[in-house]
Amino acid sequence: GVTVGSQLREVVRRNQGIGRKAGDEQVLALLAQVQLPNPEQVMRRYPHELSGGMAQRVCIALALAGQPRLLIADEPTTALDVTVQAEILDLLRSLQETTGMAVLIVSHDCGVIADACDRVAVMYAGQAVELAAVEELFARPLHPYSAALLAANPHRATEIPLPAIPGRVPAPAQWPVSCRFAERCPHRDDACTAGPIAANLVAPGRMSRCVRPERAASLGETVDV
Repeated sequence: GVTVGSQLREVVRRNQGIGRKAGDEQVLALLAQVQLPNPEQVMRRYPHELSGGMAQRVCIALALAGQPRLLIADEPTTALDVTVQAEILDLLRSLQETTGMAVLIVSHDCGVIADACDRVAVMYAGQAVELAAVEELFARPLHPYSAALLAANPHRATEIPLPAIPGRVPAPAQWPVSCRFAERCPHRDDACTAGPIAANLVAPGRMSRCVRPERAASLGETVDV
């Protein structure tokens, strides 16, 4: 097996071109930066000896070793309990503020998006179907898929029975040239399948790939997460 320190040291030295001693110092600094207690002890551990939250912090330290201007966090809180999720999101916010790097979070969790993001792009079948400020999207979605996602948010399960989106996401080889959500949309009409749907600027700072964004707005409602 390979220790945490060895993995981090290799990345640091490759990215920064420094020697072993300086590399070890940088590794300790990275582990401290992601708020791991006892960095020296963590360096000597193997990945299987870490808790889920600690392992996630080490992964973030690995990403920071390259001194990125953009950190892409793909499902950064998956499989973590609620308390650890909150700690990881707080850490990402803190790192963004202290380093100035941008953070792009990929997530299916509406709560994570609401808590950690300023703007959100809703993706469906390989396309961005809506782009908006987070608060605006949650208050008034302008694409039927966005509205359906918010309506099916598991956080609302204690309030109402959750509606399901009928059908399935089409496979890439079956993506139509027209609206890719049309077959699952209860409000489709002939215009939805007549040809490609443009990404239209429907309001300042808001994009919707829908021929009738007002329909989605009528379906949507303010959602607290």
